[in-house]
Amino acid sequence: MKKGKFIICLPVLLFFMSFRALCADVRTAPLDLPSKEALATMTHEQKEELVQQMKDRTEAIKAMDKSQLTKNERKELRAELKAMKKEARAVTGVYISVGALIIIILLLIIII
Repeated sequence: MKKGKFIICLPVLLFFMSFRALCADVRTAPLDLPSKEALATMTHEQKEELVQQMKDRTEAIKAMDKSQLTKNERKELRAELKAMKKEARAVTGVYISVGALIIIILLLIIII
């Protein structure tokens, strides 16, 4: 009996999984980040302006009344915030904190 249930359930499960993939929202795809060449050619003022625009948009999203939004709209906002965070890191670079720097130095001393 268990083998019969498996034979029936497996195709049904595969059908629903493939149906879910076909109905995926196109907007959930990650946004294109600026290329390294584009970032290299940007001036410092342009980078600051881009970061300021992202900060303004983030503040506008935080100030929104999200209780009236649908689940999909909230999901799109989260995806937009994540994409802006990745883009901001690409523009501003990655910084090492003082604590992390001390740990790295200590590890180098211990290893050598």
